[in-house]
Amino acid sequence: MKHIFEKGKDSSKPTLLLLHGTGGNELDLLPLAGKIDEDASVLSVRGNVSENGMPRFFRRLAEGVFDEEDLIFRTKELYEFLDEAAENYGFDRKNIVAVGYSNGANIAASMMFHYEDALKASILHHPMVPRRGMEMPNLDGSAVFIGAGTNDPICPAQESEELKALLEQAGAKVHLHWENMGHQLSFNEVEEAAKWYKQNI
Repeated sequence: MKHIFEKGKDSSKPTLLLLHGTGGNELDLLPLAGKIDEDASVLSVRGNVSENGMPRFFRRLAEGVFDEEDLIFRTKELYEFLDEAAENYGFDRKNIVAVGYSNGANIAASMMFHYEDALKASILHHPMVPRRGMEMPNLDGSAVFIGAGTNDPICPAQESEELKALLEQAGAKVHLHWENMGHQLSFNEVEEAAKWYKQNI
């Protein structure tokens, strides 16, 4: 997978896994990493799927309708890529914190839905529920920040509440933060995520 790795100043800190939104790339979220933890290593990945020339992490059938088969395949692909990257770059595979926006947040949530050891924690900006009606792994010890919009046209408020409930039922500790900026990632939401990270990770 196309990616950027930047070794941090402090190897005991988590590696921040940056996952962009539709049409973004591995450069998009780099400014967020510095706001969250300037001493951490950063692994920023580009999605392997192209939708009309726009990079994504998995295919969709329509707006808000995921191609479930492709989602499962791409989730496994990213999970295995993290194993390889940890070996190649020498970071702790068990100490990865995902920072995802929109489509990137969805693939991060999907990893948590499918693998109990995929991520130590996640900052999910405007995610949706990746899959329904599946047995979730044990997420005890995982921490999740969900940034959501009360008026998000792509991800309705009840979707954010449902994702929080599903993750909590699996044992994760979830903080749901509300903004009123639609699907946009606001400066204030990034600040809140950084504050949460410093208190919880």
